[in-house]
Amino acid sequence: MPISFLYKTHLIPSIRYHSSALNQMMSMAISAPHLSPPTHISSMENPPVSLFQSCKSMDQLKQIHSQTIKTGIICNPIIQSKIIASCCTQEFGDMDYARRLFDAIPQPTVFHWNTMFRGYSRIACPKLGVSMYLQMLSRDFMPDSYTFPFLMKGFTRDIARQCGKELHCHVVKYGLHSNVFVQNTLINMYSLCGLIDMACGIFDMSCKSNVVMWNAMISGYNRIKQYDKAKRLFFEMEKKEILPSSVTLVSVLSACSKLKDLECGKRVHKYVLDHIVESNLIVENALIDMYVACGEMKVALGTFESMKKKDVISWTAIVAGFVNIGELDIARKYFDQMPERDHVSWTAMIDGYLQGNCFKEALVLFRQMQIWNVKPDEFTMVSILTACSQLGALELGEWVKAYIDKNKVKDDIYVGNALIDMYFKCGNVRKAQTLFNGMPLRDKFTWTAMIVGLAINGYGEGALDMFAQMLKASVTPDEITYIGVLCACTHTGMVDEGRKFFASMTIQHGIEPIVAHYGCLVDLLGRAGHLQEAYEVIKNMPMKPNSIVWGSLLSACRIHKDAEMAEMAAKQILELEPANGAVYVILCNIYAACNKWDNLRELRKEMMDRGIKKIPGCSLIEMNGVVHEFVAGDQSHPQTKDIYLKLDEIRSDLKFSGYSPDTSEVFLDIGEEDKESALYQHSEKLAIAFGLINSGNGSTIRIVKNLRMCVDCHRMAKLVSMVYEREVIVRDRTRFHHFRHGSCSCKDY
Repeated sequence: MPISFLYKTHLIPSIRYHSSALNQMMSMAISAPHLSPPTHISSMENPPVSLFQSCKSMDQLKQIHSQTIKTGIICNPIIQSKIIASCCTQEFGDMDYARRLFDAIPQPTVFHWNTMFRGYSRIACPKLGVSMYLQMLSRDFMPDSYTFPFLMKGFTRDIARQCGKELHCHVVKYGLHSNVFVQNTLINMYSLCGLIDMACGIFDMSCKSNVVMWNAMISGYNRIKQYDKAKRLFFEMEKKEILPSSVTLVSVLSACSKLKDLECGKRVHKYVLDHIVESNLIVENALIDMYVACGEMKVALGTFESMKKKDVISWTAIVAGFVNIGELDIARKYFDQMPERDHVSWTAMIDGYLQGNCFKEALVLFRQMQIWNVKPDEFTMVSILTACSQLGALELGEWVKAYIDKNKVKDDIYVGNALIDMYFKCGNVRKAQTLFNGMPLRDKFTWTAMIVGLAINGYGEGALDMFAQMLKASVTPDEITYIGVLCACTHTGMVDEGRKFFASMTIQHGIEPIVAHYGCLVDLLGRAGHLQEAYEVIKNMPMKPNSIVWGSLLSACRIHKDAEMAEMAAKQILELEPANGAVYVILCNIYAACNKWDNLRELRKEMMDRGIKKIPGCSLIEMNGVVHEFVAGDQSHPQTKDIYLKLDEIRSDLKFSGYSPDTSEVFLDIGEEDKESALYQHSEKLAIAFGLINSGNGSTIRIVKNLRMCVDCHRMAKLVSMVYEREVIVRDRTRFHHFRHGSCSCKDY
């Protein structure tokens, strides 16, 4: 909204009142010079201005206004100014009423104009303030040193960008550019709209003796995340012996938190300890935040405990601090002790559970948050959607989506991205695509979420098509995007395409491959049977391969039953991670598949000697908004008896369709019947039986598994989808398996 535009569109009209009586009263009050003071008032030089100081509401102010009309002292300019000032500066003030009063003054002064600017800044209506400023100029009034500080105090980023520079020209034109208060205002304005160089130019030309000006520059650098410059400016301020204020300390401590600069933070703290700057609650909270960010939890807690007064910010900072160091029990203890909790506090604790992989606990806490009637914001909703994603809890995720829409929670791009991720991780590809197509704004994370989501759900060609659309939309991919692209090639067996993409990421976009990209390439080649080529890729990596890269090769050896190369890969992993139990399990599976029982027994003995145990299989299934958890051989569920009866029924039904247990991956040196019994109790089978019992005909069964799905469970799920006419979706550790009509989306790859 440039000023020239405001001139063209004229001025925003005065507020019109429906009450003719009120119009008449105010017209009489201000524009009727024929009113003479009553005889009982001897002088107008000492009007009862104390009445305005004790005024607490607009109703009281209107009564005073009426009284001034009756007594005739409304003609006194001081009284007129007091009424307008009360409307503009008090919390209860009504700017519409002030505008009507102002418009009725025949000859307003600059003081009146400035008071109106101050009022519009107070209620965050900068457009109305700029409009009045143009009126002021059109009526040949000249601004003074108070005009621009009052006018620009309420500027938003958009208004500052639209007309800030033109107002700066007016500052120079009217000779106010040397005024300290005006300079402070301009620095704040340019900082607000990100033009820090302009702010710096004004600052450099000033006398730099005013601490407010330094504060404006430091907070300006913080606003654009140039925390190093904010810190250096503070050091320069110290050299010039400018005494900082509490505002300075808070800004510098904020920069220290972001930089994790403990030394500078302690230097700032010394001003408080030496009683150079008086501490207050805001400073103490900033100190806690700084110490928490720098990992000094003991000092942060000491500061917290010594505080005479604590608010919700203090408590939340301590909770977040313990969350950051993984002390969830202590964090929860302080969270439960909080006398008051806002949405930030709840979100901090919910995020703690997410970081600790306690997703069910996060959802339980969110339910408690609703019981306490604390309204979540968009950050809370992203956290809850993340928990739903990890649990595969589609029903809860859908409820969250409905909650966002119903309660008008800010539905920004981050929420949109989290919803896409949730739908994909719950196996609902169609809804993820629908949401993507309806998003007004997309960033590279949106596109990447689509590419990765389509890839892991078995839509490799769709993922690569999405990547082509991303490039066509001129969105630059990053290293994460290319991980998604390579995964798409891996899960669909497109080896040649994968090789080309791996080469093009550097040539076309200047992205140097990291370990994760090499891991994807090894996985791609290994799954396709190119074990030797995969091994050559590992040997020629420019960086040291990690356990994930070697693990990709080991998994490929399991698929293609290459025991010799598997032993070599396992040895490399165990050198890096001696206690990695998954390596022993995969190697045991390979020995079992290759009938190398002597090797298997020797390896099992080594596992027992080292105390290494197999990670138990765990499957999650959501039913009616509740997430149920099963482990292999589980007997703890309330419906255990019904579940095992259903399993017997399933096994009987499937035998007619050609099912027989595949014990090739059972590495126990026991009889075939015992092997079948071990397979029979796998967690995903228990979850499938539970799903068939508790859901209606035709309903989709969705399961999340912590380990790779075994061959026998995979085969059984295919037959369940055909015999019971159900779609079964299983998300295991590496990908999704969509079972429909007796086949799987992974094509048994």
